[in-house]
Amino acid sequence: MSEIAGRLSVQEGAKYLEKTFGGRGVLLGGVPGVHRGKVVIIGGGVVGLNACKIAVGLGAEVTLLDVRADRLAYLDDIFAGRVTTLYSTEANIEQVLRDSDLVIGAVLVPGAKAPRVIRREHLKLMKPGAVIVDVAVDQGGCAETTHPTTHDDPVFIVDKVVHYCVANMPGAVALTSTEALTSTTLPYGLLLADLGLAAACRQSAPLRRGVNIHAGHCVNAAVAAAFGKPCANLDDLLK
Repeated sequence: MSEIAGRLSVQEGAKYLEKTFGGRGVLLGGVPGVHRGKVVIIGGGVVGLNACKIAVGLGAEVTLLDVRADRLAYLDDIFAGRVTTLYSTEANIEQVLRDSDLVIGAVLVPGAKAPRVIRREHLKLMKPGAVIVDVAVDQGGCAETTHPTTHDDPVFIVDKVVHYCVANMPGAVALTSTEALTSTTLPYGLLLADLGLAAACRQSAPLRRGVNIHAGHCVNAAVAAAFGKPCANLDDLLK
């Protein structure tokens, strides 16, 4: 789902950059003799990587920020210089927001609330009609002005900046999402059916990591910390 949301974020952002929807009226790929649209992606994980693929494919000028030097090096390598990579600092974020047409918020912390890296005062730095797509909205959002929206009413405008904050982005491409999700989860479902939870978790490390709650106890450290609850040991509960 993160792969789909990342790819869809640029598709939706490109649409809402159109003047009809309150955007700047910018074509991300530009045309000969005209500047290309500038896309900023904050976060270089699964969402950020997939957003980058689509933005580069559309011909946009892409800048990606992350706090991990090794991840920046990896992305710089696979995109062969077609993407500008920057270390994610307050100064760098402010700098890239000034020039951006489309900002993809891809800062996701598994099981925890997303950090607010775009604050309300940052919007004043941005161009009128620029677009923010906050993919982290279902974890609180990485923009201070984010609040969840729906596919029926996906955008709102704050300080002349268009915000797209749909909490279930993959639902817009339901056929692709369903086929992707079922093909990925079916092996785990069959493993659970054949072995039961305890034996399946012992055999499959990914399945074990996916358990959040068991027997009324929270066993995922990030989820427990987010809600201020103690974290139980799954191995003890499965004995």
